[in-house]
Order: sequence, then C-alpha cells, then structure tokens
Amino acid sequence: MSYSANLGFLFTEYALPEAIRAAATAGFDAVECHWPFDVPTADVKAALAETGLKMLSLNTVPGRAGDHGLAALPHRKEEARAAIDQAVAYAHAIDAGAVHVMAGCSQGPEAHRTFIENLRYAVSVAAGTTLLIEPLNRYDVPGYFLQSTDQAVAIIEEVGASNVKLMFDCYHVQLMEGDLSHRLTRLLPMIGHIQFAGVPARGRPDEGEVNYDHVFAHIRDIGYTAPLGAEYRPNGPTDATLGWM
Repeated sequence: MSYSANLGFLFTEYALPEAIRAAATAGFDAVECHWPFDVPTADVKAALAETGLKMLSLNTVPGRAGDHGLAALPHRKEEARAAIDQAVAYAHAIDAGAVHVMAGCSQGPEAHRTFIENLRYAVSVAAGTTLLIEPLNRYDVPGYFLQSTDQAVAIIEEVGASNVKLMFDCYHVQLMEGDLSHRLTRLLPMIGHIQFAGVPARGRPDEGEVNYDHVFAHIRDIGYTAPLGAEYRPNGPTDATLGWM
C-alpha cells in the first residue's frame, strides 16, 4: 500500500512547505491538505518538487464558524462559488489532483438543490481536476448536509459528471454506516479518494475497533492503487505515531 499524509492533521507543528518535507522524510508517498490558501503557491510547489510528492487534494474554505462548508447553504451561492473558484485556482497552480467541495451544515430540498447547482458550477470551472464530496459523521459535525454514502452516490449520479467522485473516509463511514468491505467493493467505481483513522477516537489506525490490516488488504484486492489518506489525530508528535506504516 501507499499512503498520503493529511497535513491538516499530521505534522501540524510545521508550516505547510516544511510539513510536506517532513512527510517525505517519514516515508509518505503523497500529501493532502485542508486550506492552504495563506501559503504562496510557489512555496508549496517548491516543496513538492523537492520531495517528489504529489498534492492529492485540498478543501474549499469552511465558511464562518459552524458552517463547515458553503456549497449546500441556500442564499450563500455567491460565497460558495467564490470558494470553489479559489480552491480550483490553487489546485491548478500546484498541480493538486482534487478539490473537496465542502457542503456545509444545512438540510432539506433547498439545500439539496443548492448543492447540485454549485457542484455543476464547480464542474464548469474545474477542467482536469477531480471534485470530491464526503459524507461526515453526525457526532463530529452535527447537521452536516451529506451524511451517507448512499446520499453521496445519488448526488454524484444527479450531477452526472465524470470528475465528481466520492471521498470515502473509513472513519466517517464506519461511524455512520459500517460494513466497510462491502461498501468499498460496491462503491469502488465512484471513489476518488480513500481516507482512514482509528474509530471511534479518530486516533492512529492501529487503535480502535477497525481492523485496518484487513481493510487495507481488501482495498488492495479490489484493485484500488492510489495512496490512502492518513487523516487521524496523532497523540503526540506525528513521527512517534507511525508504527502502523
């Protein structure tokens, strides 16, 4: 297996360029991040070029406190599309493969329509970039619009664009739905990225209720070959938590 370090959680004691270098030194095969927009793209590109790592993905901005994204918030369409423009432009500048379009905390038919419309807008401006949508669990993000893989699949089918994919985070899916192996197999054609963390505490993957030795072997067996995203909370310096690798 190959692994990506999510720099929103790992190596957070460093500025983003140095975190990229630390991830390479630790043996990661790629990196991903959350909101890099305050860091000049030239600095990120230099660190990626120096290390040979690929930036797999970054997120649209989360909005105000409690929003957790903007794309499904009715009456915030202008902000949501500005966030999409910003993320896509940054991704293109550093050759990142994907943008996670954060839906936000909103429910109901109008939120659904808004999310569809904003995803279709994202498709229109994101040539060459994968757009990811991710169900989040109700414990960490109560009221988040997107809460299940079935809901995500229905949205992907409704948008009808080949570059809109599912971010399958094993941590969130286990908390909300379980049945990881069968879901991974069934959803493989729609998956654009896989992430993981220990359940239920979101700690290192060799702690908690999920047997990631089995899950990783299953992911390999079904033919998924891209790096898996380590998005867990280290209980101390990241380097001291990497025994699972």
